[in-house]
Amino acid sequence: MCGIAGIFGYVPDAPPVDEAELVRMRDRMVKRGPDGAGLYLAPDGCVGHGHRRLAILDPHPRGVQPMWSADGRYGIVYNGEIYNFRELAADLARDGYVFRTGTDTEVLLELYRRDGPAMCAALRGMFAFGIWDTRERALFLARDPFGIKPLYLHDDGRMLRFASQVKALLAGGGIDLRPESAGLAGFWVWGHVPEPWTLYHGIQSLAPGSWLRLEQGGRRQSGQFHDLFDTMCIRGKPVDPAPAEPARASRDHLRDAVLDSVRHHLIADVPVGVFLSAGIDSATIAALAAETGARLRTLTLGFLEYRGTPADETVLAEQVARHYGAEHQTLWVGAEDFADALDRVLVDMDQPSVDGLNTWLVARAAARTGLKVALSGLGGDELFGGYPSFRHVPLMHALARPLAGLPTVGRAFRCLSLPALRRFTSVKYGGLFEYGGSWEGAYLLRRAERMPWELSTLPRSFPLAEPELLRDGLDKLRAAWLEDRDLAALGTKHRHVAYLETTRYMRDRLLRDADWAGMAHSLEIRVPLVDPTVLVAAMQPAGTSQAAQTPVLRKRDLAACARPPLPPGLLNRPKSGFGVPIRDRLMADGDQAALQRGLRGWQERVARAFDASSISAHPGQRPTGGAR
Repeated sequence: MCGIAGIFGYVPDAPPVDEAELVRMRDRMVKRGPDGAGLYLAPDGCVGHGHRRLAILDPHPRGVQPMWSADGRYGIVYNGEIYNFRELAADLARDGYVFRTGTDTEVLLELYRRDGPAMCAALRGMFAFGIWDTRERALFLARDPFGIKPLYLHDDGRMLRFASQVKALLAGGGIDLRPESAGLAGFWVWGHVPEPWTLYHGIQSLAPGSWLRLEQGGRRQSGQFHDLFDTMCIRGKPVDPAPAEPARASRDHLRDAVLDSVRHHLIADVPVGVFLSAGIDSATIAALAAETGARLRTLTLGFLEYRGTPADETVLAEQVARHYGAEHQTLWVGAEDFADALDRVLVDMDQPSVDGLNTWLVARAAARTGLKVALSGLGGDELFGGYPSFRHVPLMHALARPLAGLPTVGRAFRCLSLPALRRFTSVKYGGLFEYGGSWEGAYLLRRAERMPWELSTLPRSFPLAEPELLRDGLDKLRAAWLEDRDLAALGTKHRHVAYLETTRYMRDRLLRDADWAGMAHSLEIRVPLVDPTVLVAAMQPAGTSQAAQTPVLRKRDLAACARPPLPPGLLNRPKSGFGVPIRDRLMADGDQAALQRGLRGWQERVARAFDASSISAHPGQRPTGGAR
C-alpha cells in the first residue's frame, strides 16, 4: 500500500511541473508510505510523479518507485496489491522476461509493455496506478473493479493532477476549490460523498474498473475493463424467490472461491493479521486463513463501555481464535482513548463521512501490535444479505410500487404524515410513497441519514449547507439514479439490493473509510470477500443453468465455508454490526445537543471540520459561490 501523485501538463502552453507542488502532494500522504519516498520530473518538465512507499512485497530498496521498465520506456507509480502477480510473472517469464525484483509493481510495468490497456482485465487485486510512456508521451491511469483503492483527478484543461487522496491534491495548491453541489448534498443525505464527486467541483474520482489514457497534445482514450453490473446479472428469466436451500455444488463452489481469495490475500513479505469480531464474515476468513497453514494472528478491539454486555464482541471473538489456533490479542479502548481520537480522526479523514471511526480505532490497535497488513470481513453483508435492507427494501418497493406514477399523492402523504411521524418514529416513513416506488428510492429510505426534503430545513449557520447548492446537488443525485428498467437485468430482489449495497454503501463509504482509516496508521487493510472470484461464485452459483434453479447464497452459506465449522454460539448470535459507543462519548464531551441528535450531531461536527480545513489550509484560494 502506498500513496501516489502526479502532474501532467498535456498542452503546449502548460507551465512546467512545479517540483515543490508535487512534493507537497506526495508528502501529504507520508502515513500511506512511511518506508520511502520517490520523485520523478521529466527533463522537459511536462510530467512529474511522486510516491510514498509502504513496503509489503520485497521490502528491499530495489522496489522503490517510481519504477522503470528494463528498457527505460515506462515509469510507474502504484498503490495497492496484485494478488495474482506471481501467476502473471510466470506467464511473462515464459515470454523471456527476467525479473529484477520480487514486486508486483514490476509485473504491472511489463504487462503494460506487452499488452497495453488490455492488461487490466488480467489483474486481480486492489489497485490504482499511473504509467508514463516516454516514447509516446502518454499517461495511463487505471483503478480496480470495486474501487477499493482511490484515485482522484483534477483537470483544468491544461494540466491533469492525480493522487490517492483529495487532501493530497489540495496540499499541492493550484486546485479549483469551487464547491461541488452533488458532493455537498450527497454528504447530508447519505452521510458520505457519493462517487464520482467530492466536495470540490474540480476533483472527481476515476470510475472503478476503468482506465484513462491521455497523450501530450490532449488526445484521450478511455475504457472499462470490468463491470460489476454485468457480473451480477443472470441469464434467462429469473424466478424470485429462489430456492431457500442452495445446491451443494453452489456451496462447494463458493467455498473454493473464498478459500482461494483468502490464500491470495495472505501473500506478503511481512506478517498479516485478521480483524476478528463476533461476526460470521471475519470468523470465516480466520478459519480459512488457518486452513491455508498460515501463521494466524487475530485482533479484536473491545470497548470498556460494552464489557459484560450483549454488545461485547470480545468473548466470542476469543472463542473463535482458540477454535482455530490463532495467536490472539484483545485490545481495550476506554474513555481517554476515545476522547483523544475524535479530533485526530477528523484530521485523518480524507472525505467527510459519518463512519470510519471504528475502523480507525482497530487500525490504530493493529499498528501498535506491529502489523502492517490486516484482513477484514468487509463485503460479506453486501453479497450475502447480511443487512436488514435485504428484507426492508423489497418490502418498501412492493408497497409503494402501485403509486410510483403518482408523485403528487406521495408528496401529499409525506406532508400530512410528518407531524405524527416526528412524535413517534422516523420521518423517513413519510417518504414511503414518494420514493419507495423505485429501487433506488426504496434504498434511499433505508440508507439515508437525512431525507432530501430535510435539506431545505438545514440552518444557514450550518457548514457546507448553502441552500441553492443543495438544491442543485439533489437534482444531480436524482439524475444519476438507475431506473427500475435498467436494474431489471439483475433479476432477483436479492441481486437488486446486493448491487445497490455494493456500489453505494460499500464502495462510497466502507471501502473509502477503510482506506483512509488504515492508511492513517500505515496499515494495509485487505478485503478477501471483495474479490471478483468471490463475486462470481456468490452471484452465479455452480450448476444453475436454469434461472428457476438459481439459489440465493446467504450468510450461513458463507459460514459453511469454514473447516472445522464455526462455533455454534457465533452462528446463532443476532447481527449487531461493528459499532462504537459514539453517543456516550459525545455526551462525555459535554455536547448534550449532539447526544440528542445522535449521528446527526456527529455529521454536523464532520461538516464543520471540513469547512474549516478547506479554508485554513489554503487561505489564498477561497471557493466561490458556496457557504464557505
